[in-house]
Amino acid sequence: MGIAVRPLGPEFGAEITGVDLAAPLAAETWAVIDEAFNRYAVLVFPGQPLDDEQQIAFSRHFGPLETSPEYAGSKKSRLKWPEIADISNLDPEGRVMSAEDKRLLFNRGNQLWHTDSSFKFVPARCSLLSAREIPPSGGETEFADLRAAYDALPEEKKRALDGLVVEHSIFRSREQIGFAEFNEEIRRELPPVPQLMVRRHPGSGRKTLYLASHASHVIGWPLEPGRALIEELIAFATEPRFVYRHRWSVGDLVMWDDRCTMHRGRPYDDTRHRRDMHRTTVSDELNTIEREREPWPRRGAGL
Repeated sequence: MGIAVRPLGPEFGAEITGVDLAAPLAAETWAVIDEAFNRYAVLVFPGQPLDDEQQIAFSRHFGPLETSPEYAGSKKSRLKWPEIADISNLDPEGRVMSAEDKRLLFNRGNQLWHTDSSFKFVPARCSLLSAREIPPSGGETEFADLRAAYDALPEEKKRALDGLVVEHSIFRSREQIGFAEFNEEIRRELPPVPQLMVRRHPGSGRKTLYLASHASHVIGWPLEPGRALIEELIAFATEPRFVYRHRWSVGDLVMWDDRCTMHRGRPYDDTRHRRDMHRTTVSDELNTIEREREPWPRRGAGL
């Protein structure tokens, strides 16, 4: 049986079956994945028990991979590969973290709506998350369709948002959960960056909101009105009509487009049950402002 695409919604989310991601893929298979990704933005590949090397190899087909620093606490990692982000509640010895572990508090920031690496000058293109262990309940991941949310805005609102630039920072998202214990190296390496609030998605040509809990304020506006606008748009873009909730099974690989989606992890008993998820993140090529200034359409746009 060949590769098959089953939409999870009219234009957002699709399940991909009939493919082994651990094996070399034919050009025709890549073309199907690419087309589905640019259309649906979130792809679910069930039954893909990848190891870290296989996940890295598959992810590299979409571009250069980010490496994952230790944002809090010890730099010791339980994982071998710096390209793998440890999205788990496990300490370097593989034990469930204690309630006092500041890495656990930092990771709870992932329960805020966000898009990966918007706090970097060149943000993420896409992320791939592999389920290795899951808790008996909770721990789902929700995704919001920011292209559909933009389309649903009144025309007057779209005109008002056009050209706005927002400052993004990892420190903004974590201050919302009361976390401030960053390594000094992280503070030096990740200063706040500007990103467009509305961008054009390269893979589909559609306009999309670009939002996140990392978004601090609108540059050139007073602080509070800018933050109120960001909060208003996040609330609108995460209405149930724009959201897909993924209930994990071990072996799932889920891939999403960080340029036109937000996501958040849902709570679970993280001081009792193990949740071991490995993420690879593919870097984009340009800052959102640089990309928008390039002639459109860009050659080689999309994945």
